Amino acid sequence: MELFKPMDIQSQPSKVAEGRAEKVKCLIIGSGPAGYTAAIYASRANLNPILYTGLQMGGQLTTTTEVDNYPGYPDGVTGPEMMEDFKKQAERFGAGIRFGIATAVDFSGKKHKVTIDDKKIIEADAVIIATGATAKYLGLESETKYAGMGVSACATCDGFFFKGKDVAVVGGGDTAAEEATYLAGLCRKVYLIVRRGVLRASKAMQDKVINTDNIEVLWEHQTVDLFGENGVEGATLVKKMGTPSEEIVKIKIDGFFLAIGHTPNSDIFKKYVDTDSVGYIKTIPGTTKTNVAGVFAAGDVQDSHYRQAVTAAGSGCMAAIDAERYLSELK
Repeated sequence: MELFKPMDIQSQPSKVAEGRAEKVKCLIIGSGPAGYTAAIYASRANLNPILYTGLQMGGQLTTTTEVDNYPGYPDGVTGPEMMEDFKKQAERFGAGIRFGIATAVDFSGKKHKVTIDDKKIIEADAVIIATGATAKYLGLESETKYAGMGVSACATCDGFFFKGKDVAVVGGGDTAAEEATYLAGLCRKVYLIVRRGVLRASKAMQDKVINTDNIEVLWEHQTVDLFGENGVEGATLVKKMGTPSEEIVKIKIDGFFLAIGHTPNSDIFKKYVDTDSVGYIKTIPGTTKTNVAGVFAAGDVQDSHYRQAVTAAGSGCMAAIDAERYLSELK
């Protein structure tokens, strides 16, 4: 689910008069680990940050059940509980947490303007973009049905829960190959479901997959359904769909991992902020600075590689520090 609503940024709403824009020092867009951590650090630096949560308050982690790999939670924690802890900590230091969706931006001037819910304009000296990325799914009803009950878009996050079990990974690129290889070190059996007859992954990753004994590649297979009583127990596949030799195949699995990519939630910023070919916001290496002075990006919207809660939180910290230094130089 997206944290903001895409919109034509050239059609800035005229409902709010220019003189009525709310002026803030630091505006944070997004409420996942990156956004909330930025709010904690910005509050402690007396930046009086205002954070707009987006449609999915707490970000992707609110769709996750158990989180076992975030430091400081020795017994694990649910995603929603952890995000509520982040929110409370940000509020304790004075961050203004508001529900609302960024629908348009204007970064053409020294003051950065962000429209919320198509009507309210916020004028900020510094903006931290922490809108995240949305995992791509196949669009099956059963994916939603079994969300948190065997369906995952992050092997690093959830693979541990399937230790010694059988799982499947969907995809044919480097991400899918990496996820399958990672899971092979934990699970008894890994099926790699590939729609085509070849892998798009690099030669090195292909070799890893082919040479890992407990990975079985199911070539020219497409997933059409998942089944199970209290969670995923298997998947229904079609081999060589649409051909005379089409065949229904069922596999027994305990976990189903999507590795077909992510869509960074960056559309409304693209007129002003540089992005890569996929849409991830480009930042100056070693910083969270974008090409626009006073605009910073943190978390999964600028991280196509790690996409972990802890790395997102770390970049949120960096963004707040970068913003504080930028603002101090404006004085």
